[in-house]
Amino acid sequence: MTKTLEQANLAQILRLEVPVVVRLGERTLDVGEVLSLVPGSIIELPKNAESELDLLVNNKPIGCGMAVKVGENFGLRLTYLGDLKSRIDAMGTGENSSASQSPPGTGSIFAKAV
Repeated sequence: MTKTLEQANLAQILRLEVPVVVRLGERTLDVGEVLSLVPGSIIELPKNAESELDLLVNNKPIGCGMAVKVGENFGLRLTYLGDLKSRIDAMGTGENSSASQSPPGTGSIFAKAV
């Protein structure tokens, strides 16, 4: 493959879109609790309101950060981001991704998908 063709292929790959999710928190509910949910119900999450939020790409963790306000929207100020290899691994389909490890000091369980 020629260098120009390789560069064109790389440019196409870098333009692909992947789902990015900021996970606020998670918990389990029994089926009865889920069925009793109504508009206005509050589901308490076992996470402190000041805790870092998990950043997932393709439902795989790649980092974390703090919620911020950006104009009228929410944003995420990154405090930890996995290395390039772990971010690339997160975009693949492999089960043994190094991205499933928790960032240092977070204590989060990152292997669980949303």
